Amino acid sequence: MPDAAAHLPFYYGSIARSEAEEHLKLAGMSDGLFLLRQCLRSLGGYVLSVVCNLQFYHYAIERQMNGTYAIAGGKAHCGPEELCEFYSKDADGLCCPLRKPCNRPSGVEPQPGVFDSMRDNMVRDYVRQTWKLEGDALEQAIISQAPQVEKLIATTAHERMPWYHGSIARDEAERRLYSGAMPDGKFLLREKKENSTYALSLVYGKTVYHYRIDQDKSGKYSIPEGTKFDTLWQLVEYLKLKPDGLIFYLRETCPNPNMPVSAAPVPPTHPSVSVSSGEGLHLGSLNADGYTPETVGAGKSQLLPMDTTVYESPYSDPEELKEKKLFLNRDNLMIDEVELGAGNFGCVRKGVYKMRKKQIDVAIKVLKSNNEKTVKDEMMKEAQIMHQLDNPYIVRMIGVCEAESLMLVMEMASGGPLNKFLASRKDEITVSNIVELMHQVSMGMKYLEEKNFVHRDLAARNVLLVNQHYAKISDFGLSKALGADDSYYKARTAGKWPLKWYAPECILYHKFSSKSDVWSYGVTMWEAFSYGQKPYKKMKGPEVISFIEQGKRMDCPPDCPAEVYGLMQQCWTYRWEERPGFISVENTIRSYYYSIATKTENGPETEDKSKATLP
Repeated sequence: MPDAAAHLPFYYGSIARSEAEEHLKLAGMSDGLFLLRQCLRSLGGYVLSVVCNLQFYHYAIERQMNGTYAIAGGKAHCGPEELCEFYSKDADGLCCPLRKPCNRPSGVEPQPGVFDSMRDNMVRDYVRQTWKLEGDALEQAIISQAPQVEKLIATTAHERMPWYHGSIARDEAERRLYSGAMPDGKFLLREKKENSTYALSLVYGKTVYHYRIDQDKSGKYSIPEGTKFDTLWQLVEYLKLKPDGLIFYLRETCPNPNMPVSAAPVPPTHPSVSVSSGEGLHLGSLNADGYTPETVGAGKSQLLPMDTTVYESPYSDPEELKEKKLFLNRDNLMIDEVELGAGNFGCVRKGVYKMRKKQIDVAIKVLKSNNEKTVKDEMMKEAQIMHQLDNPYIVRMIGVCEAESLMLVMEMASGGPLNKFLASRKDEITVSNIVELMHQVSMGMKYLEEKNFVHRDLAARNVLLVNQHYAKISDFGLSKALGADDSYYKARTAGKWPLKWYAPECILYHKFSSKSDVWSYGVTMWEAFSYGQKPYKKMKGPEVISFIEQGKRMDCPPDCPAEVYGLMQQCWTYRWEERPGFISVENTIRSYYYSIATKTENGPETEDKSKATLP
């Protein structure tokens, strides 16, 4: 997996800002002089360093989930080279157009970053262990998954670093730092036993200083009030260059005495990866009822999320992205007579949408012509919210079509609602399979949390299956986008709300947040491990409220591992401020899924469902 910019003569690799400025000075400081370097903060990103009016300007280039690259607020491009070419023709917000590349001296290669030397082997091991691939299949999977798998691998790459000491107490960290020489800048990173956060311990003037490492809502790490990073090892590398709130630079590693000579195990997680675009399926390839996923038999290889046409956004191709808009041309939409479902709003039909270079299968939500204006307005609000979201574990909104009726055009998820699927296949679906699906739901919800969206209607009926091993969150009719500074949404009046899935603060105070979605996720987990049963049995709404207020919670489903039920109980923490967020929930169920996946790969699960424990 070569660096996308490695072949560019003006790419310097992992160098500091000061080094970049020194190269630009030596090259003459002319307007539009530029170079490209690796970003120390954003994983897979770059920094464009430009000279204008004898001043230096540095622009962060982030790699998007779909593999494109963009400067914040700017257009997306398929690679760093294409991005630089674009800005050489049009400044488009930069200080000036790019005019002259500051090329590396002859014979000098880009400076590799700390992760570069580890990345290829870690990704290869991860793909091999997770999907049991070898040969050409392994190589193809590595190529197609590189951007997102790299990010997942990188989040735990610190565990392979000699300065990482794992979960040790403060006094043990001090003992290790006081052992031997104590030069200024000697340091180690440790996990705090109390709450699974991290701390940096640093020597200066023969004294050990301890710094808390914060993790924000989007998962980025920082010293309090300091610069934020995607990973811990990036934070450490940056602090070697700049103290950024520390009493001194990080200079000398205090090696972990327990670090094995061989590499640590590959980090556990489920695929969150991109694949190359494939042609959309034709209507004829779907089963007649539109809601029957292909069975994965014993002699058939598992169809993974990365193998489907709906893993990657249909707009991941920059050429298709140019045509992306909310309102679609009716001439490009073919509608089948087969209904996938129906409700008070109207019905859902199968269809095919013709894009610029391909056609894709879609589900079309058709509004009844006699519906009131308020229903149409609500449908449009749902469309506008969904159109902003792009994640492999969320049903994507392709657009809206106003013709014979108002129609919402969405990705096809032909497996239907999770609750109905599980209820009809109780004897076939293993607990490991359910854990896999619920982990995918947690990844989708983590994405919504990062984007400051509240779903407000998460339930098994609103989780649709692409196939037995791939779930997507749907139905954003009640969803709300929070303001940048808002942590919750307060509804003015109660509506026809799904109270059995709602947290106490939603019912009592009409307050909705990502933490209330976590409560709903716990109920959705209960539904899943109950194989589609309805929660709270035959209780009415007021009875459910009273049940919860008394401190009671639903019992553990018969086939549900105790560790998973423990996570449900965490999700049902009464006080929302004490409830875990989706970053924590996703990490917990991911670790459990990985721990049992290798034990169930060769056949049905044993009766004890594995003794693996949640972190």
